[in-house]
Amino acid sequence: MARDLGETGLDTLDVACDLTLQTGVISAAIVLNEMRRLTEAAQPKPLTNTPASTPTLTLEPVADCSRYDTLRSARHVH
Repeated sequence: MARDLGETGLDTLDVACDLTLQTGVISAAIVLNEMRRLTEAAQPKPLTNTPASTPTLTLEPVADCSRYDTLRSARHVH
């Protein structure tokens, strides 16, 4: 497992092991999950102040599954 660390390094593995020990449930899957959480890129913050020029959804789209049924029933020549 230590060979597969790549760029994350042993320090990240050490922190992930410490976090796993704190949970009281010790397994490789939990260590790998903690490593993923420590190394993944941060998610961007949601926009709170959108400019007035940003379009907004005024009419919620309605799913029309019958359209797909008509596509499945049509015979297409390839």
